[in-house]
Amino acid sequence: MTLSPNDDPPHIPPRLWKIAAVTGTAAFMAMLDSTVANLALESIGRDFESSLAVTQWVATGYLIALAVSLPTTGWLGHRYGYGRVWAVSMATFIISSALCGLAPGPTTLIAARLLQGLAAGLMVPAGQAVIGSTAHANQLGRLMGTLGLVIALGPAVGPGIAGFLLDMGSWRWLFLLNVPIGIVAIIAARDLVPRGARDEGRPLDRMGLVLVGLGLPLLLYGANRIGTDSADIIAVSTAAIGVVMTVCFVPAQLRTRYPLIDIRLMHHRPFSAATMTTGLTGASMYGGLLLLPLYLQLAAGRSAGETGLMLLAMGLGSAVVLPVAGSLTDRFGTGATAISGAALLLASTIPFVLYPTVLSNTTQTVLLISRGIGLALAQLPAMTAAYGTVTRDQMGDAATLVNIVQRLGGAMGAVGVVIVLTSSGGTARIDAYVGAFAALACLAALALVSTARMCAPERNQYDRS
Repeated sequence: MTLSPNDDPPHIPPRLWKIAAVTGTAAFMAMLDSTVANLALESIGRDFESSLAVTQWVATGYLIALAVSLPTTGWLGHRYGYGRVWAVSMATFIISSALCGLAPGPTTLIAARLLQGLAAGLMVPAGQAVIGSTAHANQLGRLMGTLGLVIALGPAVGPGIAGFLLDMGSWRWLFLLNVPIGIVAIIAARDLVPRGARDEGRPLDRMGLVLVGLGLPLLLYGANRIGTDSADIIAVSTAAIGVVMTVCFVPAQLRTRYPLIDIRLMHHRPFSAATMTTGLTGASMYGGLLLLPLYLQLAAGRSAGETGLMLLAMGLGSAVVLPVAGSLTDRFGTGATAISGAALLLASTIPFVLYPTVLSNTTQTVLLISRGIGLALAQLPAMTAAYGTVTRDQMGDAATLVNIVQRLGGAMGAVGVVIVLTSSGGTARIDAYVGAFAALACLAALALVSTARMCAPERNQYDRS
């Protein structure tokens, strides 16, 4: 079901906007903390007289802990209610942020960051599940657009906020800043965010938890090392073990009566197409974020300042368009909006393949802004479609699957770009960049195919029973 262009989408009551605001605040802090710590590693190492090998776990540990807790969101949500899971994880995030800011040494800081990552891994999908279970499906586009805006702003403005705080004060304020913001959000959420239904008799799938709870972090850690350091035996072995465990998780879930995550949702074509689109666009986004700084500085000859401004323009292009994408989704449907985004993403990538050495600064900036807009127009409707094609009881599993596929897609996209660059002769050869941009174009083309599949639903996407 889609609305006529002359029809107005249904009104969203203020209470739903307030729910989106408080859960969006939590998501913003989680995304912000995934980026700001990278800029503080040198300051942390200097204050604690620690090596980079130790302090890098302040950043890496957060991301791995986030991947550990993410798969348990569905089970915890079913057992205790998604609103309760969100509130507890939010409180834990606030406490762990305070512990990070007050940490007396690197060991306690890393431990606090691990706790913070565990909380963030539950907080983001639980908040999405709360919104998805309280809103009508043709309200989801605008709500998710607003939520997506604040999430997108986290990585976009994170380096700027971190740089300002590091210049003006201590790295500790990067974490302490979360405390007053989080307290205000959790007070505002009281009597606002629904607690959700409880099913305390639901057993925990221990085998599934072991497989995905270990497999997913190992896969992401190995992929991160391959993408940022080198494809040494440890990185490749870690990623391979993670792949095997994650793959074994799927049949294990299909055999058990009470799965940790309801993988059977992927049998439903609209949901699987939407989820696949989020994975492909995630791969394109993170692959591009790795490739573009190298290309702009080493191949196009842009300065570090010019490169930063151009990438900021791309990020702001996504952030500004996200609310618009939400309105377009509610009015014209998820499939049509996502197709336009995937097509724009492909069109803005092809010039880098055909004319890598002759694009002017202005042309590159326009293409990057168009790329950011295309990512927003493709990703947001896909997420909305994924949540709009499941029942309220399935919302937590849907949110968990979408977040897992997005993270896996992002990791694989970054690793794929590194493999193409390395196998084509390295960053000194223009042919390597042509091949890498061609890989991004292939991802955009695959996303275009998956968005087309979203246009042929097997059931009414607004049936939320």
